[in-house]
Amino acid sequence: MIDLRSDTVTRPTEAMRAAMAAAEVGDDVYGEDPTVQALEERVAGLFGHEAALFTPTGSLANVLAVAAVVAPGQEVLCEARAHIARAELGAHGAVSGLTMRTWSHPRGQVDLAALADLFAPDLGPYFVPTAALSVENTHNFAGGAVLPLADLQALRAFADARSVAVHLDGARIWNAHVATATPLASYGAVADVLAVCLSKGLGAPAGSLLLGSREVVTEARVRRKRLGAGMRQVGILAAAGLHALDHHVERLADDHAHARLLAEAVGADPAGVDTNIVAFDVDDAPGFVARAGEAGVLVGAVGARTIRLVTHLDVTRADAERAARTLASL
Repeated sequence: MIDLRSDTVTRPTEAMRAAMAAAEVGDDVYGEDPTVQALEERVAGLFGHEAALFTPTGSLANVLAVAAVVAPGQEVLCEARAHIARAELGAHGAVSGLTMRTWSHPRGQVDLAALADLFAPDLGPYFVPTAALSVENTHNFAGGAVLPLADLQALRAFADARSVAVHLDGARIWNAHVATATPLASYGAVADVLAVCLSKGLGAPAGSLLLGSREVVTEARVRRKRLGAGMRQVGILAAAGLHALDHHVERLADDHAHARLLAEAVGADPAGVDTNIVAFDVDDAPGFVARAGEAGVLVGAVGARTIRLVTHLDVTRADAERAARTLASL
């Protein structure tokens, strides 16, 4: 089977397994795991932030990041298909007590005119005040679209003028970095808090990081423990992340090329495929998923008529070519 459901399905390479097995570990709840500390310091430095916190999942990293800048009873503004709004099971409202309002863009992009209409200053005891703006780069449900750095910088200026924070969901920020050659520190500079993931394009078995100021990370460490996510000898997982940073970033370009190959095969416009995700419409998405699976290709439905394909570390060029022929025939 060729698995194109997500880039979360990758398995650790033998070299990554060796790095995990050799990891020096300690009790991270006590702050004594040297491999976790090395990973946190390295990723914070890559993005130009003071500190980072290792978390088991990207959803938790986002929850902690947004909660750091949006208090209960305040709101965050985001695009309508943002992962924090659509795919985190309502955790931000259920756990953090905040609300969301959204703008819509077919490519998940920043829309400053829409934001200006949505933005709510503190108008007294009857209205929910806007505390933060959130963007996702790359945008998952917009087909892996990249948000241009200039647009993110304009969003930063918009937020600064209104004294609100910016949250960046950078689960696939590595893909945006490779696709555009934008320095990671430039992406980090537009956000007060951001979350980055190791278990998607980079191929680690688990793990994400929240980045921000030392004060934000210190408080997030307490919140992480309160939510039951304090981890002990987790340097075994952090070692996978360090290995991925050393070996799996630049190869993301291969995934992007494979995605364009698949897009052409299914009739999508390859020019609209920025990174490693291809979305296209069919008459019956669940039926198409079933037929593709019977033919040896696993794909995902992200709507009643929309199919999503995601290339990754475990999909070779030969796999992509075979999947392309199979999907084209369907």
